[in-house]
This record gives sequence, structure tokens and C-alpha cells, in this order.
Amino acid sequence: MNTVTSRDMDEHQYWWNARLRALERMYGKADSAVGHSPVPFSFGADEGGAADVLYFRNHAPGVLSVTAELIGTDGQARSSLGNYELAICHRSAETWGSNLISRLAYHTLETPLEPGETMDIGPIAPDGSGIAALLFEEYGRFEIEGRKAGVLLCIGITEEELKWCLRGQSAEIVQHLKARSIFPFTDFGRQSVVAKKKSWDRWWSW
Repeated sequence: MNTVTSRDMDEHQYWWNARLRALERMYGKADSAVGHSPVPFSFGADEGGAADVLYFRNHAPGVLSVTAELIGTDGQARSSLGNYELAICHRSAETWGSNLISRLAYHTLETPLEPGETMDIGPIAPDGSGIAALLFEEYGRFEIEGRKAGVLLCIGITEEELKWCLRGQSAEIVQHLKARSIFPFTDFGRQSVVAKKKSWDRWWSW
């Protein structure tokens, strides 16, 4: 059974304030409403816990959701970004992405996620969407209270785009997504930015 002391609460508030300041410097003012998990993150995934999430509406024409539990956590497996939060961006107030990163936060405690890597999410993708995986991309790098830190953006990609990434061409996929004004958004119903030409054993961009 988890016991929360006043010292724990002070530490939690200290890092919460530090994260909020750092994230607002990059993405603008956060919503006053926070995505709070009914069960605190510190209780663990087995107890139904999840990371709290901040929402930013002044950064892009949509909603950028960012976890706010990981920076300052000594138990997180460090990546090249250092101690990092997860982010996802939708064009509207979509809850799927924020719920996903809230749960995915636990994965980072054991396994570091790096820019350019992917994660298959086909079984949990929204019904009818073309999203098959997440592509991770650096979306901020800074220091917070003397600690190397950053934000890792999760971008939904199609099966065809995933194949490019698995061949070491994640940077090319990001370039295609930016050229078509898709990046940094996760759009469920979009077409792939690459397609396989049937008469050739290679991949082509639209």
C-alpha cells in the first residue's frame, strides 16, 4: 500500500511547478484544466494509475497534450533527451492521444524511447483510422533545475510509413509529413504520404 507523506507532496509540487514553467516557455500558456488521473501516477500501472496531462492550445492550430509527471522522476530510463515528457497533437479536442500518452508514460520508466524510433499500436488504434504505429520525434530540449530534459512527440503514422521507418528512413517520413502540413498532428483519417508502386520493389513519395 502506497503512503504519501507531506515531504512527498512538497517534492511533487516542486517538480510540477518546474515542469509547468519549462513547458509554458516552449508552448505558451497551458489550459487551467489539467487531465488528472483518478489514480495518481505514483501508484503504478497495476493499480490503474496514469500520468497527468497538460493541454496547450496556443502552440499550434489544435491541442498539444503533454504529460507532466516524468521530468524530475529519478526512476525514468534516460534517453538522449535526458529526463523527458511525452506529447501528442490533434487538430481538435480529441481524447485518444492524451489517454495514450498518459498510459505510455509508464513504459518510459523501464525502456528509453528515442527520436526516430517507432512503436506498433495497431490493436489500440481508433476504429476506422489508418494509424498503425507511433513515430517518436524530438519536440523540445532544455534544462530544468540543472537536469537535462526534453519532450518527445508521438506522431501517428500509417503502415506504409512505418515500413520506411523500419528501413531507417524516419527522417524522410518526418520531412514528408512537414511538407504536407501534417506534422506535428496525428490525423486518423489521412492518406499515407508514401505509397508502394506495384511494378517496382521500392517505395515512392506521393
